[in-house]
Amino acid sequence: MLRVSNSLIALLNLLGLVASIPVLTISLWLRKHAINECERTLGVPLMVLGIILFFLSLVGLIGSCCRVSSLLWLYLFLTFLIILSLFVFSFFAIAVTSKGAGKAVPGTGIKDHKLGDYSKWLQENVVDGHSWVKIKSCLIQAQVCGSLRNDHLRKASVLYRMSLSPLESGCCKPPIACGFIYKNATFWVPPKSGPAVPDDDCTTWSNNQQILCIDCKSCKAGVLASLKNDWRKLAILNICVMIFLLIVYSVGQCALKNITEDGYKRYRPFQ
Repeated sequence: MLRVSNSLIALLNLLGLVASIPVLTISLWLRKHAINECERTLGVPLMVLGIILFFLSLVGLIGSCCRVSSLLWLYLFLTFLIILSLFVFSFFAIAVTSKGAGKAVPGTGIKDHKLGDYSKWLQENVVDGHSWVKIKSCLIQAQVCGSLRNDHLRKASVLYRMSLSPLESGCCKPPIACGFIYKNATFWVPPKSGPAVPDDDCTTWSNNQQILCIDCKSCKAGVLASLKNDWRKLAILNICVMIFLLIVYSVGQCALKNITEDGYKRYRPFQ
């Protein structure tokens, strides 16, 4: 008769096996039916997650139900590696996102973002070179500035009362410090005397509705600000997952101990 720990680890892995099916299905759907390359790229991490979850759950399920100690050893080893990986990533994510925050523009609800405020690692590995070409393409395809092209934003006062996202603030308008003349939320005219400050973003700004400030450093900063928020949330999720996996790991150890003890008694019946 299976003990409670064996039954529990079998149930948990059965649920994991079932959960991996929709994850793999969604990843395959994204790979084949995505509207653009950005959505298609999202299918890759989902597929990796689905494969890991499927394989790990299958090993744990067979090991616990069939009482195969070698498979449970493998299951515990893989679970430990995942816990370690989550811990390392969470620590790394918190470390590289510790710097950087938007600066509130006085008299408005808008925050301007500066690229230099964020960590060197993020600048060099996320928004530099070839990586930025892909991100820029995704921003254009996703029409991140589309929500600002509304009639109710014809007055600057309305825009200044809004709480813009880091992407909208960095990519869809010039920095407020440039002193540009507001025509609408995505159309700004430089004063005849030129920009109020010697900022490269002031000269990079374009009223071409496909470009706007996507080539600006402030747009890169907005991407890093969004990434920082997402990574912080992911780090919290990882901690919750680690706690759950530690519980699963403990139950798995109990199940392995039960199987090992039963096997020992079977081969040493008179001791």
